[in-house]
Amino acid sequence: MSRRPTSSLAACVWIPLFSLRCEEARHEGLATYPTALLATDTTRKLWQVSSLARHAGVKPGMTVSQAIGICSLLRLIEPDPVHYADHFATLLSALSEVSPVVESGELGLAYVGTDGLEGIFGPPDRIIAAIRDAVRPSGRQTVRLGWGKGKFVAWVAASRSKPDEAVIVPLGGEREFLASQPISVLPLDSDIHRRLRQLGIRTLGALAAIPEAAITSQFGAGGKRLWRLAAGRIAEPVEGRIAPEPIVAALRFFTPVGERELLVHSLDKLIGRALKHPRRIGWRVHAVRLRADIEGGGSWLTAHLLKDPTADSERIAAPLKTRLEQSPPTGAVERLVLEFTAFAPGTTELQLFARDAQAAARAGQQRALQSAAREIRMRVKRSSLYHIIEVQPWSRLPERRYALIDYEP
Repeated sequence: MSRRPTSSLAACVWIPLFSLRCEEARHEGLATYPTALLATDTTRKLWQVSSLARHAGVKPGMTVSQAIGICSLLRLIEPDPVHYADHFATLLSALSEVSPVVESGELGLAYVGTDGLEGIFGPPDRIIAAIRDAVRPSGRQTVRLGWGKGKFVAWVAASRSKPDEAVIVPLGGEREFLASQPISVLPLDSDIHRRLRQLGIRTLGALAAIPEAAITSQFGAGGKRLWRLAAGRIAEPVEGRIAPEPIVAALRFFTPVGERELLVHSLDKLIGRALKHPRRIGWRVHAVRLRADIEGGGSWLTAHLLKDPTADSERIAAPLKTRLEQSPPTGAVERLVLEFTAFAPGTTELQLFARDAQAAARAGQQRALQSAAREIRMRVKRSSLYHIIEVQPWSRLPERRYALIDYEP
């Protein structure tokens, strides 16, 4: 596999409350009301809260009954994680038009490597302007931008900027810039944050003024890293992503399904089909995503990075089944989609079998099928090729026994 491209100079693109902003973009006038997005794992608690709702006293993590009691005008929104993931993927794609080195963080947070871009766009303010232009107009009202050496400095700069503006930290000025920032910008857990405040340490400058050895003895290796970040000693580079070609297997039910057992059975079918895909030969699955379209609108999504890449169906299915058991979709599922989004090289034996004598013949057949499928899609404007598979053979209802799975040669 090719080595990931990196960049020591970074621009941070941050859209706070990204999921809520996506909802405001597709529901006209929603931004003028106090709103809250429900949690993805339970509909009884709030996930993201608008500024108007915060002013009314509503906070993330509150139960719905508590929030309504505080703000009777609060508008509650069912989460649609697939919609948010698609919008974020569009954002990353737009940023990749500016730089080939783009690294994604949580939803709404991305880093753009800017090494060498000065020869194309000019100084940092011009690079920032190009990044701002790449962001869609709907996101420009809330996007915050920062530029500096390393991801941490760029992130702190973005967190200090105003909407649709940028904070640029000149090279060599990292320590001076960081000194006045609060310790809350560090990746702290609540216990370390509390202990630092008890010691009277409230800024990065105060933390950096303490000897590194003293912080290390008090907080261990994690404390050493925090000290080095506060002192500007660490400049973590942006690591570009190698754009994967996901393997997708989808299944559409004749009637919406709410039974967990049937969803688990369907998941096994999808994994089996995806593992047989020709592009998977010689590779182990490293990242997997499962999403569901829910009857009446909305969606459900879970993604997992496998600790040990594998081609074993049971190991791939385990985290997905756990999520289905603990936090199932909130409604009946109309369509279930499985994606293998990242891969790791297989063993020597797997690579050897991937180059057997019949590989060329199979590849030719595959290209012919793909060409025919593309022509059909172009003529009918939608995917119309399916396999009919058994998912609940014991059912008396024919529409329960079978489902349609997308045919993708």
